[in-house]
Amino acid sequence: MKALHPARIGRAVRLKLAGIGLGARLFMRLLALFGASLRRFGLVRDQIHFLGNYSLAIIGVSGLFVGFVLGLQGYYTLQRYGATEALGLLVALSLVRELGPVVSALLFAGRAGTSLTAEIGLMKAGEQLSAMEMMAVDPVRRVLAPRFWAGVITLPLLAAVFSAVGIIGGWVVGVLMIGVDAGAFWSQMQGGVDVWADVGNGVIKSIVFGFTVTFVALLQGYMAQPTPEGVSRATTRTVVVASLAVLGLDFVLTAMMFSI
Repeated sequence: MKALHPARIGRAVRLKLAGIGLGARLFMRLLALFGASLRRFGLVRDQIHFLGNYSLAIIGVSGLFVGFVLGLQGYYTLQRYGATEALGLLVALSLVRELGPVVSALLFAGRAGTSLTAEIGLMKAGEQLSAMEMMAVDPVRRVLAPRFWAGVITLPLLAAVFSAVGIIGGWVVGVLMIGVDAGAFWSQMQGGVDVWADVGNGVIKSIVFGFTVTFVALLQGYMAQPTPEGVSRATTRTVVVASLAVLGLDFVLTAMMFSI
């Protein structure tokens, strides 16, 4: 095995640090463009439709089947302890605390994140971003910022849809198919789910995941090599990096929320 030359190691480290610096500057720039994006909300609205509406089908169907599985697994687990009336509480807490934000973010990364990366990467490969700069149009302000804030707005809404549809799925399996008492299903859920401690934490997670997934997708597209192979690699990196970031942040956020 050939030994790595120190110059190669230094060059690799320098390139990684330069990439981190570029990503940090881009993230701060996108945050600073919040007001400018709101002033041109039509651009953000169009991206919300593109990212949210076209992701709604996979979010809804996935939430329904996750609710089905939670209803079945939860019933047979609670049956051992004679607590099947708590099925509604189990399904709701599982969805609003964890599965709703996390699974929605993973699906969002696979559906909308890859679309953002491919779109920005193809614009870079077609020199459209360079053409904007030549016409004194800032591509970060005009192209990236509306997509970034649209993703931040869209993901919490999709996570809420996922959780709501999942609860309906758990109700279908638990009440309609198995025969759990409907009053106990809903009353246990209403009494056990706290708006701030449970739903609020889930909303905070989905907002953080919205920032993470959307930024990773835009950064990968913005830094992609302007070739078809470079765009395809950037799209793959978006799914991998965003998914790992979501899972890692979920652990950190859960640990912080339950320790406070």
